[in-house]
Amino acid sequence: MLKYFWPSLKNLAWLTLITGIAYPLFLWAMGALLLPSQAKGSLVERNGVIVGSLLIGQEFLDSKYFQGRPSMTGSFPYNPMASGGSNYAGSNPAQKDSMVARRNRLCLENDCSLAPPPRELLEASASGLDPEISLRAARFQVRRIAKARGISEAEVAEVIKKNAIYSLWNLYGTDRVNVLQLNFVLDQISKKE
Repeated sequence: MLKYFWPSLKNLAWLTLITGIAYPLFLWAMGALLLPSQAKGSLVERNGVIVGSLLIGQEFLDSKYFQGRPSMTGSFPYNPMASGGSNYAGSNPAQKDSMVARRNRLCLENDCSLAPPPRELLEASASGLDPEISLRAARFQVRRIAKARGISEAEVAEVIKKNAIYSLWNLYGTDRVNVLQLNFVLDQISKKE
């Protein structure tokens, strides 16, 4: 029996070293060398302080900021430790009530006379952490943001256009923008003025 035990133990040790230590360290080093920002979580700094990540959404309540998709994660919105949706079915009265409340809030803050709020701003995302919104959802918020910041709607629309992420060959993905990046660019524009 020991005849099989020692070779098996030796193979386990080698495989653990290779697949459990060497390979992960190699991938970490390659990521740090080739894609340093992404390897660190795509963190965004302002004045030397980390204000967020381009990969995880966050809540923006001030009217001068773009707002992302609603989040139903745990005890507070955009909680990365409790990722997940509400699990409410479309027929659930609680789901309908929350959508009506979001719609009323959006129409109070934004002008709904021109267009109804995009559905993605009414429904919570599956992960609750979406950092991006569609171009339609961003354009829906232009008037409110321009008014709150005292700049023209054309300037806000130009920020959206310059920071848009377009789908791959119009086949894969949707045209979208990163909410944190948009808000960061708008803050930089406001500082210059």
